[in-house]
Amino acid sequence: MMTGRKRYWLFQLLGWTAFLLMHLFFAWSFGKMTTWEEQKLVLSRVSGFVLIGVTVTHFMRFSIFKSNTFSKTISQQISILIIITFIGAIVSAFLEFYGYALLDLRFKSEITLANKSTILSLINNTIGWFTYLLLWSAIYFIYHFVAYEQKQKMDTLQLKSLVKDLELNTIKAHINPHFIFNALNGIRALVEENPSHAREAITQLSNILRSSITVHKKELVSLEDELSIVKDYLALEQMRFEDRLRVEYDISEASLDNKIPPMILQTLVENAIKHGIAHQIKGGLVKISSKIIQEKLELKIENTGQLEYPLNENGFGIESTNERISLMYGSEGSFELKDEAPNIVSAKIVIPSTI
Repeated sequence: MMTGRKRYWLFQLLGWTAFLLMHLFFAWSFGKMTTWEEQKLVLSRVSGFVLIGVTVTHFMRFSIFKSNTFSKTISQQISILIIITFIGAIVSAFLEFYGYALLDLRFKSEITLANKSTILSLINNTIGWFTYLLLWSAIYFIYHFVAYEQKQKMDTLQLKSLVKDLELNTIKAHINPHFIFNALNGIRALVEENPSHAREAITQLSNILRSSITVHKKELVSLEDELSIVKDYLALEQMRFEDRLRVEYDISEASLDNKIPPMILQTLVENAIKHGIAHQIKGGLVKISSKIIQEKLELKIENTGQLEYPLNENGFGIESTNERISLMYGSEGSFELKDEAPNIVSAKIVIPSTI
């Protein structure tokens, strides 16, 4: 597949070649290439024009990328493109006028006109170049706008596909036989010892199963709702691990109304239990925290344990979290999994705050 750079140079070559051929055709049609001297002069002049055009438009492209133009709003993009085009037109006009004068590639009538008013000639050249370069900028802008729209559509389709896969995997993860078996065994043991606690555990299990089944109906949920399911899950896991599992929460009240992807926190908490606490003879701690920093929501899950290297990046939790954050938030979001301290693993999500 052709890369963006190769595609750019192909379009440059085709566009400016077509421009050269078109000018040669019109020069021939209007009888400006009847003699060898005229043919050589016209060909040299048009070739110089094309060389200037290719050079200046390439530096315009460089300026567009350096200024991060296409990451701004439409109105800002148009303004920047017009400014860059105007500067390019001035540079091109000076290169054409003084370059041609230096190489003596001007027709005599034009030399006479230039001698009468160099400033007027430069202004005329600038206007002419601005027209050509504005057309180039418009084509370049439209191409990138269409490409961006197509990428957005592809990202949306990928996200929908990912969400569908995530739904299936989440349902499997939440209603797998081992989890249900452990939960039901714990509940059965509570029925006679602590009936009220058993009823509460049944409600918690019901909430988790209901959430797993209905997750596909929501694109975003509030952090408060997500935490409610996570608390139910951890309460059931505490029946299994008993004193081996300790849970702490450090939740900022201001963050509770933020919208987050459903089950993204739940997935990381499950990983903390499965890959962290379950491997510790004495058990350990799972700590969940949230806060808002500079209009960003930071979610952090810490658990006792150590990462095993190399990381299994194809694991469902890491892979799905990375892809969801990337597709939904782009460079505005991030996911990080690391050893925070000796025997402490942290998983941190940073996404834009919605409040």
